[in-house]
Amino acid sequence: MTLPLKITLLTSLLLLAACRSEPIAFHTLTPAHWSNSSRADAAGVRIDSISVPPQVDRAQIVVRQGDSGLAILETQWWAASLADELRSALVDQLANSNPQQAVALRVEVQRFDSVPGQYALLDVRWRLRQVNGDHPALTCRSTLQSPAGPSIDELVLAHQNNLKRFAALINQTVDTSLKGCPAAQ
Repeated sequence: MTLPLKITLLTSLLLLAACRSEPIAFHTLTPAHWSNSSRADAAGVRIDSISVPPQVDRAQIVVRQGDSGLAILETQWWAASLADELRSALVDQLANSNPQQAVALRVEVQRFDSVPGQYALLDVRWRLRQVNGDHPALTCRSTLQSPAGPSIDELVLAHQNNLKRFAALINQTVDTSLKGCPAAQ
């Protein structure tokens, strides 16, 4: 083999190796346990809407870097849009609740921070109202934070924990007939 042919072949192999991309990993906020609920109405708690900040409203997972930076992880994606992931996780968490009254839930996520090796944070403003009743709507705000390990899997587990705690706050509020906002757990 001549030297120019060897160089061309070696260069081609190096370029092909450089073009190889990492596989995309998909993550979900719904825990691995089984639930028989697949409806938008989770045992009397109807989810009207969920909104998330535009900074994290994408398929890729977004993490904080330092005090002011964000990084979009091109190979770490949510299984659905973040709002749909939140909806699915809340339906799953609220599936076993048994409220005395049907209520409608509106969720406005103020912050959804992901800091690998430190924490996952959910800051949410939420409103509950009776579906058929004259009780005024109740608007609450909850900030939940869980420690997270350095991997994305551990970060997602921390977010799952926050959503579990958030669902418990919703259930607690519904159980008290919407008399007041609960204290964070």
